[in-house]
Amino acid sequence: MVSAVFHSPLEATPADQASKSTSPKAVAAKPAATPKTPPAPRAQRAPFDWRALWLKLLPPIAGMALLIGVWALLTMKSSSFPTPAQTFDAAVKLFADPFYQKGPNDQGIGWNILSSLRRVAVGFGLAALVGIPMGFMLGRFEVLNRMVSPLVSLLRPVSPLAWLPIGLLVFKSANPAAIWTIFICSIWPMIINTAVGVQRVPADYLNVAKVLNLSEWKVITRILFPAVLPYMLTGVRLSVGTAWLVIVAAEMLTGGVGIGFWVWDEWNNLNVQHIIIAIFVIGIVGLLLEQMLMAIARRFSFDD
Repeated sequence: MVSAVFHSPLEATPADQASKSTSPKAVAAKPAATPKTPPAPRAQRAPFDWRALWLKLLPPIAGMALLIGVWALLTMKSSSFPTPAQTFDAAVKLFADPFYQKGPNDQGIGWNILSSLRRVAVGFGLAALVGIPMGFMLGRFEVLNRMVSPLVSLLRPVSPLAWLPIGLLVFKSANPAAIWTIFICSIWPMIINTAVGVQRVPADYLNVAKVLNLSEWKVITRILFPAVLPYMLTGVRLSVGTAWLVIVAAEMLTGGVGIGFWVWDEWNNLNVQHIIIAIFVIGIVGLLLEQMLMAIARRFSFDD
């Protein structure tokens, strides 16, 4: 006896349910699951390069330690030349009050440094106002260059101390004479480097300026100045070192207030410790001035 199984039309078989679940309408009705995006990895910081830092700091420290060590060995049994420890103690006392004032010729080392820097700023500024435009003219005009170059070559090697009596004769005063000496000794590097920079500007740039019929002012400001700027800043850096070197020698002879006069006055008092301190101060100030101008030169460099 065969039994027939009847399904109600309202009742669906498992096969029908499977077909319904996989029908296109069911698939379209069921929202697709969005895949989860993995979290973005955190940016890892580059490890600090301690080796580069030590390679940068250790050589100067080792050099200073070597200098102090040799100094200490040479002065171990000396009674006239101070040891590093004695000089350090004198420096601590000296810089405890660097801006005291007890009279026109008895002032702290801070006032002497500021007075020297003021003279350097005036003389160096005047040299820049005259030397840089003159360098542009010498590099731009060949006839003028041939006329002035022998004078520059003749006067540039003259010692700063040879210019000082001329300043005293003309200005009748020590302070203008020192400024004059700084001016005449620091002007030459700016003239020479600026002129060389102008002469090395590619001729194509100047030919384009002729085609565009640019005025001489636009040629200088738009073409020559950006190309000559690295040379000009090199001359400025050399000039400020010369100016700081000259002021010390000039102040030793002119007197008054200044780091050079202070060194000479300490020598007259036989205070060798203060003379050594002044040598380090002069070197540090000159180094800071040079580093400042090198930073400015890197800032305005067009090499990159």
